Amino acid sequence: MRMHRSIRLALATAALAGCAQVAEKPQEPPVPQFTEAQLRQKAEENLALGLRQYQQGEYESASKSLSTSLDHGLLPKTEESNARKHLAFIDCMSGRKQQCADEFRRAFEIDPAFELTPAEAGHPIWGPVYRNVRADLIASSPQSAAKLPRTPAEQSLAEGLAKYDAGQFETAYKLLQKGLKEGLPEKSDQVRAHKYSAFSLCLRRRITACRNEFMKAFAVDPDFDLAPAEAGHPAWAKTFVSAKQRAKQAQAKAAKGATAKK
Repeated sequence: MRMHRSIRLALATAALAGCAQVAEKPQEPPVPQFTEAQLRQKAEENLALGLRQYQQGEYESASKSLSTSLDHGLLPKTEESNARKHLAFIDCMSGRKQQCADEFRRAFEIDPAFELTPAEAGHPIWGPVYRNVRADLIASSPQSAAKLPRTPAEQSLAEGLAKYDAGQFETAYKLLQKGLKEGLPEKSDQVRAHKYSAFSLCLRRRITACRNEFMKAFAVDPDFDLAPAEAGHPAWAKTFVSAKQRAKQAQAKAAKGATAKK
């Protein structure tokens, strides 16, 4: 009888232990399943949020939102490159120039038509990084160069130089000035536009306007000079020398004034 009671007690204990083990393993909730459309909508919402945060100066939050929008690779090319662009802006403003360059490079790879506006490209913080990345892509791959569009200003400059080579100096001057107004970000391009504007004017005997264009070139680059073959041209040689002398005098006067203020 005692034996039976012991067996019953052991069986009851085992049953209780089994129940405890079952109780310790609650059923896990099912993992939510999202459709591609839902993920795409979430990505676009994060992009919109990131852009708003960027405009409000909340750069750390903007960076997180923009990065999240890229997680699943579901944004259209133009929107993805826009997210990359603003991530580049944030990186550059935070002093992370390599990451900034990497984001610009990814933007070009995603969307060959990607480009900054003239105002963006001329920004003192990220403008040089953007231009360097663009120049590297052009130099490293002719195929990439063919895909990279010219900005309106660059297009006007190229067309103006082509008209100059064709002897259409009035049209060349107008196109070169158009390029300057549209915003040529590179100083070398600005100098070239002013130089060929001056050539076009001198060849049409508009000497005062020609000298003014040379002066503008010196204002952009104080070390501006003509190549030996250019400097001896009879149409503008004397005008250039006059402009150079005036530019040097203006620079010396400005330097003297700055010293006096100190």
